[in-house]
Amino acid sequence: MKTAIYYFSGTGNSLVLARDLAAQLGDARIIPIARTLISGWDEQADIVGIVFPVYMFGLPLIVADFLKALKVKPGAYVFTGATLGGLPGRAHTLARQILKRRGITLAAGFSVRMPGNYTPLYEAIPQDQQEKLFRGQKERVKEIARIVEQRKGACREEKPLWINSLLYALVYKIGIAQIPPAGKDFRVTAACNKCGLCEKICPVANIHLRDGKPVWLRHCQQCMACLQWCPQEAIQYKQSTQGRKRYRHPEVTAQMIMEQR
Repeated sequence: MKTAIYYFSGTGNSLVLARDLAAQLGDARIIPIARTLISGWDEQADIVGIVFPVYMFGLPLIVADFLKALKVKPGAYVFTGATLGGLPGRAHTLARQILKRRGITLAAGFSVRMPGNYTPLYEAIPQDQQEKLFRGQKERVKEIARIVEQRKGACREEKPLWINSLLYALVYKIGIAQIPPAGKDFRVTAACNKCGLCEKICPVANIHLRDGKPVWLRHCQQCMACLQWCPQEAIQYKQSTQGRKRYRHPEVTAQMIMEQR
């Protein structure tokens, strides 16, 4: 069966999940969501996966936009795979609701724990803890692939339900509208050497260079790619990220993130 796995990733977690699922499922290709929104869909796939990080206990805005326009062939098996450092919130349910309005059934929603990357709130966890999560992710992929290969229906993994519902209501519904203009809260320090990587690596082209230094526009996705991949750690967010340890998935390179555009 032909499989298409669409993904959005800032620091590599969702890219690795998409890639590993594709390897397990076979006859599969991974496709960047950012590029698909411009170039169009593969509508011939029998299995369609959408892989993304959980944001504010919900969906990244770009993923919600993608789902609102998604095209699949009749009878396609559709699933979501959410990477998360904490709780899944209602990400799968929100995806199901969006797809239902398009006449598409979400067969399953899988949650996969990975190291968090939201440096404005916390720094990267220690390496040994990261390695434990990476090993768990590899095993989790095998479980997910077995379910998907058999085209089984599976519950959306959002337990404990009441906590995730409460967090979604309190955080996502209020905070998600504040993400696009959040670029104004990024800044660059004197450590910037004008390498231009930040402009190239932003999956949604929200950064342009002025006199060699980054300027953020108003369609940010808060993926933190610019901050995490800056080789000089010159990019900061408000006053909270200075000195905090950065995170990037060790199997992913900057070039791989750039290729989403």
